[in-house]
Amino acid sequence: MRNNSQFPFSLLFLGLFLFLLIPSSYAQLVPAENRILFQIQQFLEYPPVLQSWNNWTNFCYLPKSPSLVITCSGNHITELTIVGNKKSPPQTLKSSTPQALSGKFSIDSFFTVVTKLSSLKKLSLVSLGLWGPLPAKISRFHSLEVLNISSNFIVGEIPSSIVKFKNLKSLVLARNLFNGSVPELKGLVAIQELDLSNNHLGPKFPSIGNNIVTLNLRNNFFRSEIPNGLNKFTHLQILDFSSNKLVGPIPSFLFSMPEIQSINVAKNQLSGALPASVSCSNKLNFVDVSSNLLIGKLPACLGSSSRNRTVINVWNCLSSTSSTKYQHPHTFCEKQAIAVKPIPKDQDEKKQQSTIKLGVVIGLIVGIVVIVSAIGLLVFFIVKKVTRNRVQGYKNDSFAFEKNSTLSKTADGGNARRTMRLTSLGLPPYHVFTLEEMEDATNNFDPTNLVGEGSQGQLYRGWLRDGAVVLVKCLKLKQKHSPQILQQHMEMISKLRHRHLVSVLGHCVVTYQDHPNTASTVFIVLENVVNGSLKDHLSDWRKRDVLKWPQRMGITMGIAKGIQYLHTGGVTGNDIKLENVLLDETLTARISCYNISLPSKVGSESPLAGPDQLTSAKEAEKKDIYQLGTILLEAITGRPINSQSETEDLKLQVETCLAESPSKLRDLTDPCIRGTFAYESLKTMVQIAVNCLEKEPSRRPSIEDVLWHMQYSIQVQEGATNSGNLSGNLSGKISGNLSNKFY
Repeated sequence: MRNNSQFPFSLLFLGLFLFLLIPSSYAQLVPAENRILFQIQQFLEYPPVLQSWNNWTNFCYLPKSPSLVITCSGNHITELTIVGNKKSPPQTLKSSTPQALSGKFSIDSFFTVVTKLSSLKKLSLVSLGLWGPLPAKISRFHSLEVLNISSNFIVGEIPSSIVKFKNLKSLVLARNLFNGSVPELKGLVAIQELDLSNNHLGPKFPSIGNNIVTLNLRNNFFRSEIPNGLNKFTHLQILDFSSNKLVGPIPSFLFSMPEIQSINVAKNQLSGALPASVSCSNKLNFVDVSSNLLIGKLPACLGSSSRNRTVINVWNCLSSTSSTKYQHPHTFCEKQAIAVKPIPKDQDEKKQQSTIKLGVVIGLIVGIVVIVSAIGLLVFFIVKKVTRNRVQGYKNDSFAFEKNSTLSKTADGGNARRTMRLTSLGLPPYHVFTLEEMEDATNNFDPTNLVGEGSQGQLYRGWLRDGAVVLVKCLKLKQKHSPQILQQHMEMISKLRHRHLVSVLGHCVVTYQDHPNTASTVFIVLENVVNGSLKDHLSDWRKRDVLKWPQRMGITMGIAKGIQYLHTGGVTGNDIKLENVLLDETLTARISCYNISLPSKVGSESPLAGPDQLTSAKEAEKKDIYQLGTILLEAITGRPINSQSETEDLKLQVETCLAESPSKLRDLTDPCIRGTFAYESLKTMVQIAVNCLEKEPSRRPSIEDVLWHMQYSIQVQEGATNSGNLSGNLSGKISGNLSNKFY
């Protein structure tokens, strides 16, 4: 009986013991904060990460994830992190509206509710589509240590009340639409991380406390000199001022700050020469001063001999660098520096007075020019009308080496002649062949010489009378064409020669015997590239092993240059695939399947009739960019891609690895290139591929943007190679900020 009477007491002690073991973070929320979370769910229009919340949800017990973190202490929420799937706005607003929350959303009402979580120490609201001006009531968070509201659509100025956060250590407002001057931030005495990147802030340089560790102001409109006061920032490790309009010299003390690890001041208007005596901190491992107006020589600690330090210096006017071919002439930087130099006040007053006098003279000149221009325009339109009448009855219909062609220039090729530069490639002069020569070259079009066949015609291997091996494209025309118009048009095509294209060597136009004024067939003679396709090299393990990271970078950049050349001439909507990229003996990429166009008579059936013919040149350009992104993924991973769904799946894998860790991204790469790349170089190329594969075509970069970032990646690789810092083990020391480099 005594044992039975002690049993309830044993249970009581056991329950008390288990209660004491329960961490305080698993406490039950007060009802008011429960209601606040449901209000937040409603305000944010039930994003996927919050859709599972219901009346039985115990918020303090929810498992943590990259998209959702709720931490409780003492029955109150101390951390709230919500990461949505609404992409941040680009620098232009063309495609931003569909990503934001609906018009019913009120940012003022939203923060009225959120600020009632009075115990919050960490608040992160990322990619949720928040829009509108940030209300001053944000300062009601008295205990806040971390505030991250990046990747939203918040507009207007940063409220000055934000300086009331006395405990704030991290402030991240990146990738929004903030504008105007940054308020005085020295009041944030505890701040260690400040990220205002990718906004429209400026022009005055912000005032910041001295305890800062990470400072990111990239991609804004700051226009001033870099303040000398930064020399007091003894804790600063990461500094990024790139893509602004900063002027004047680069203070030499930046490179010797005691804790500095990474400096990025690229794409500004910084000028002058760095003193030879500049010293660098031992912790400094990454420097980018590219695309400025610097002259002279780099200091020794930033030169090619610097070990374990990546230095990017292209597109300045520097001398004695390893990348002299990527520098502007000295005069370029002198002129540009004078143009952007601020005008002294006394000179500014004189300039205003002289401007008034000059205005009278300019007014007289403009009046005369307007009269003369009006007469010139009248004559121009009369001549244009006469010319149009002569060629009336003809329009631009497309044909292609393969299907889907878009050529946005005039049928007579006049514009293309101006834009397509004839390059010296060691090729024979363009030749107009006879039908007899075409028959001799292909042995009367022997089926054994047939290389391929498509909807537009056949492709034969042939041998010219001088022994040269060529490819002959046979196109049987479905419409009536004038031989004279075709001959004129082929003159334009004869100039379509570039190092990264399989060039056209000549042509032959065949007419009907009973209608000598009507063409029936066109033969296009192409140079033969004998080293196989990029697909062959990535499919064969022995050939793939030859293509280390530097070779793959060179090949993909060659493809991009070929696309740029085609786009310059208006040739878009090309068939850019692994099998259509040939490699010559030096592993130079040559695009073999690109679109050109022929004129055809009005009213006749187009050989490419269909929806593709209606695709605009801009859309066709973006299609080429998408195909380039696919090739980049294949080159990085070594995996062939056979469908768009496979492309999207692989893109998702790459994005996930990119977000998780360097080691995950390394594991996804082709084993043949491991140990041959600098991680930052690989990371940049991966980000290029991801941006090229955006589902929304308008969000894909231009080919010029792609080339700029490829060049950046190559310079990073060269810098790491010179310093012997290739990533076999991926130390991950460099923490570059390249994810927003496109927009």
